[in-house]
Amino acid sequence: MRDLAAGLGYLAKGQKWVGRHGRWWAFGMLPALITLVGYVVALVFLGGWSEDLAEWATPFADGWGSPWQGLLRTALAAIVFGGGLLISVITFTAVTLLVGQPFYESLCEKVDETEGGAPTPPETPLWRELLVSARDSLYVLVRVAGFGVLLFACGFIPVVGQTLVPVAGFLVSGFFLTVELTAVALQRRGVPQRERIRLLRGRLGLAFGFGVPLILAFLVPLVTVLAMPGAVAGATLLARDLVPVEEAGGDEQDGPDDSGDSAELPGGAGAPGAPGASGAPGYGEQRPVPGNPYATGQDGAHPYATNPYAGAPDAGRPYGGAAAGQHPYSSR
Repeated sequence: MRDLAAGLGYLAKGQKWVGRHGRWWAFGMLPALITLVGYVVALVFLGGWSEDLAEWATPFADGWGSPWQGLLRTALAAIVFGGGLLISVITFTAVTLLVGQPFYESLCEKVDETEGGAPTPPETPLWRELLVSARDSLYVLVRVAGFGVLLFACGFIPVVGQTLVPVAGFLVSGFFLTVELTAVALQRRGVPQRERIRLLRGRLGLAFGFGVPLILAFLVPLVTVLAMPGAVAGATLLARDLVPVEEAGGDEQDGPDDSGDSAELPGGAGAPGAPGASGAPGYGEQRPVPGNPYATGQDGAHPYATNPYAGAPDAGRPYGGAAAGQHPYSSR
């Protein structure tokens, strides 16, 4: 439930963000407006040609009498137009994101800048970004279509088809809508599509809380245009939660001092005779010196044959005696 509320919160925060930045709200509506105009024109042509298509597809009904011929072809024309309308609703977001890739890239960048911790996007040419976006959108649409066929088949199950299947349909659509909307922000963070889906599968509540309310709102095309900039801004905030950007820099961990202090440690790097010491051979390279270098002194005699301190101190030494001529430590 916490993730569900968080997803709904990111959706609200995105709308508030574009509300505070009116210029970016207008900027983000341009791709949705362009896509909406294109879809409206396509649907108008489809509506005008649907009867001709129905007549072309049913040559076997040319000899049918009234009203069966009209009912068949009218029903088929309605199915064709309804199918086109359904496809437009399903694909509108994907096409809008594809058309608005440069727009939404700038919008995501601005959201990251205002919130702090903006990532460094990979250096990819625009044509490459569009190609990757189109491929990812097609991949998502294929998966949505697969779930749609499965849910359509389950719709014929009594009770389940009228209760659970519609709910499952909204959940699936909301999840993949979240996948589509977070694609721009996660691409900027270098996250491939399969990893995006895996991340959102691990936070289903977050994806449902963000995407399902948008699916309900996007059923109205005009609302889609108005809400799309805030949806992209909210998806960027959600992506920051999924893949936080680490701040560059920070305190470095204490490590070995390279200033040469290790030479003071016995056997450490830089110690005399250590293998890594400059100008000093390693211990394995040393060879024993023939004979004892301290066997004799300079005159051939043992340097410690006699004790230099055997006799009592004389007056010529600093403690040779006190003022009274006696040794200062001879008595207490």
